[in-house]
Amino acid sequence: MKKFSNTYRFLPYIPEPKRENEWIKEVIQLVNRYNQDNISRTTAYQTFFLLHPEIKWSLLASMVSRNAGWNMTDLKGAIFPKLLSPTTCNLLFMTYERANWSIFQDAFPQLLLYHYSTIYKKKMFHLFQDLHISNFMEEEWNRFWEERDEKRLVQSLIINEQHLIQGPVIEHEVYKKKVFGTSIFFIEDHLHFSSVLFPTLHGDLYGASVHGFRKVQNRIKLGNVLFELLFHPDYHCFFLEFALEVEHTGSRKDYETFCRKVPGTKTPILHQAYNQISHNWNHHRDWSVDNSIEDDWYRNQELPKDVIMTKWFSHKQKQLKKLASIKGALNGMWSWRKTKKRRTF
Repeated sequence: MKKFSNTYRFLPYIPEPKRENEWIKEVIQLVNRYNQDNISRTTAYQTFFLLHPEIKWSLLASMVSRNAGWNMTDLKGAIFPKLLSPTTCNLLFMTYERANWSIFQDAFPQLLLYHYSTIYKKKMFHLFQDLHISNFMEEEWNRFWEERDEKRLVQSLIINEQHLIQGPVIEHEVYKKKVFGTSIFFIEDHLHFSSVLFPTLHGDLYGASVHGFRKVQNRIKLGNVLFELLFHPDYHCFFLEFALEVEHTGSRKDYETFCRKVPGTKTPILHQAYNQISHNWNHHRDWSVDNSIEDDWYRNQELPKDVIMTKWFSHKQKQLKKLASIKGALNGMWSWRKTKKRRTF
């Protein structure tokens, strides 16, 4: 992972705001600088965690963002283009990209306001409204400032991010119909929507999955499980070691080189596969105004019995290769029959 030379290169000093509008513009510029693509987001999340290790959500976001990048380049790899049409692959990429962008666009300003609050030694969370951040998160950051409950802040950020993407991504008319309304076989079991992997330099893949990805409460549960796994005292050092040693390129080669007996996916690096995408929010809606907060979302989550997913991943890759081979053979047979039929006439 490329290292920023110092803190100020990553988050430059901004004088304490006398004119808040001008100061907010500076913050927005920083957000836009790091919200260019999956690579810049992943790096920014991780670098922020190294600067503020008490904000554990930032490392979790970085690791989940790595998975999003791998999901994106899967669509340009050796398998998925044989299984899905170019139109479907592009739509899936836009689904990953839109969710990844939206979460960063909302969450990174929160991290910035916390950072500058520590610099000025006073809370600046009242500016959340100017940045279209939910009332829920303003309350939670104020609570964290007083109570320093690191776990609750992680859980609150998970709740916020999953509600944030529910409307504009999960329930978006196009994505709902052409992505989340399609085959459960592909979406949930094969396209990694409901599975997140944490690699290690020792070759083992850890992670967790959840069924019913489209339901916000299920994604919140998955996020809480992933948090428990990422910071579990038995495993955390392995995940952090990987994050610090392996630069994120978006390709699954980032970790497949360390995996034993795992077939390579032959995915390209992200910058070779995709150009930068422009996004915008046409309107902002505070999800917390119309939704009540469930106590269950803050419940402690136990880890699954088996958090090592190396064999699962290997088995899945073999299944996908076989499926791609079968589909290729069927397509070849169909093309041969069509050609023979034309020649007959």
